[in-house]
Amino acid sequence: MRAPRFWDTPPDHPAFLARLLSPLGWLYAATTAHRLRKAGYRPGVPVICVGNLVAGGAGKTPTTLALVERLAARGQTVHIVSRGYGGRLGGPVLVDDQHHTADDVGDEPLLLTSFAPVWVARDRAAGVRAAELGGASVVLMDDGFQNPAVKPALGLVVVDAARGFGNGRCIPAGPLREPVTTGLARADLVLTIGGPEAQLRFDTTWGGSISLPRLQGQLEPLAMGMDWRGARVLAFAGIADPARFFTTLRREGADLVRGEALADHAPLSETLLRRLEAEALAKGAQLVTTEKDAVRLPPAWRPKVLTLVVRLQIRDWTALDEAFDRLGL
Repeated sequence: MRAPRFWDTPPDHPAFLARLLSPLGWLYAATTAHRLRKAGYRPGVPVICVGNLVAGGAGKTPTTLALVERLAARGQTVHIVSRGYGGRLGGPVLVDDQHHTADDVGDEPLLLTSFAPVWVARDRAAGVRAAELGGASVVLMDDGFQNPAVKPALGLVVVDAARGFGNGRCIPAGPLREPVTTGLARADLVLTIGGPEAQLRFDTTWGGSISLPRLQGQLEPLAMGMDWRGARVLAFAGIADPARFFTTLRREGADLVRGEALADHAPLSETLLRRLEAEALAKGAQLVTTEKDAVRLPPAWRPKVLTLVVRLQIRDWTALDEAFDRLGL
């Protein structure tokens, strides 16, 4: 399901539907607040929760990858716990990319398992316990900021700088899972992801709401021997913001003949892929997708589709390094 357009209207000029649905948003916020009063499991190792305040993606997966690399460089044994959205297994189960598919564990855990051990668990406390028993010295909890099952040692709220907090209202009146002030009161750090223009837009609209230490980052493509300049491509993406992927391809110099925007985590059926392949052949283009979509491709299609790999580059790690130091990491 795609987010309604009125969710991204300016907070000071909300759309009619946002105002109409606001009472339901207050009810949603109250329900979230009530749920978060429950006592969570306090693990024996630090748990870092990488979450957000809005429905949909904000860049949590690339943030998790960046944290894995940073913590590993500090000598830590990092495990990841994920709900495994879109997968059928309830867990706790240690993801094995030679045995599991995206239908089993979800696409994000399958991608993450190339970088650190990943536990899929709908019961997050059980997942963290499994990671502890598996030898983790620190656990990254991918999402779960509004889940009370585990008491994290550090809460990092990730924000898409271009989108910010949308119209500032809670579901269904807006994209928020909880009010901004309420969510940030439980957080330790904020990371805004986007280019200079997006960061400036966030500062203008939401900068006054942020009193926490803030990091800024940007998703940058990895070359990996591929020169996209002049490459004629037909792109498809089933992520939270496909348009951002298409913009990145253009910025890298690719000749994007068309971009097929799919729903987040959308199945990549044979019918869809054959249609895209036929269109690409007719237009003399190469199929290309995101790293997260690539793990959902049927094996026979993987050699046929190029992948644009991006990684999060954080400008200044100081605030996060200081938080790691306080946790003894």
